[in-house]
Amino acid sequence: MKIHAQALLFDNDGTLVSSLDSVRRCWTRWAGEYGITAQEFARVELHGRPAAEIAADLLPAAKVPEAVARIEQLEVEDVPGGGVHLLPGTWEFLGALPSDRWAVVTSATRRLAEARLGAVGILPKTLIAADDITRGKPDPEPYLPQGLSGGSCRRRGVWHAHLRRCRRLSTLRVAALLRLAAGRTRPRSPAPMRCRGFPAT
Repeated sequence: MKIHAQALLFDNDGTLVSSLDSVRRCWTRWAGEYGITAQEFARVELHGRPAAEIAADLLPAAKVPEAVARIEQLEVEDVPGGGVHLLPGTWEFLGALPSDRWAVVTSATRRLAEARLGAVGILPKTLIAADDITRGKPDPEPYLPQGLSGGSCRRRGVWHAHLRRCRRLSTLRVAALLRLAAGRTRPRSPAPMRCRGFPAT
């Protein structure tokens, strides 16, 4: 198979970087602070969801804004202590792409996403974060050019024309691409974003 696209949308955690240890560490501390038992916490899906949705599943509505601010603080403060690391091949692969033809789509808040990406030297021109949407992943809204939020991607600067042929790249597919990139000094960059030349799993 080949990828046919004019722009690429990347998931962040587990795709470009890994912050899983930090996530577990910070959310475990957060749960303790709010009196959430291990059994209650285990029933909630954590990975890939906005913090506001997770907090709403566990706490009364009145406590959610404060709780979301607290987990953001914990995770941002954890970044300098090794809270994120670049996955092999990420830097080489992104470096081979035109900077205006890829974006990062994350369930993290903008402050947290920028802290994590900045710590490993990734500075996307376009970042779609939890602050930009009304419904988080796995709902498709973050990836759509139009939607309830008025079009997250279009509002944040990804060209509408390219979104018609934009491809979302999440963990499994990017893993194969990064393995290729990690084995080269620099992957050959296709002429102006002809991503159809990249292999896919």
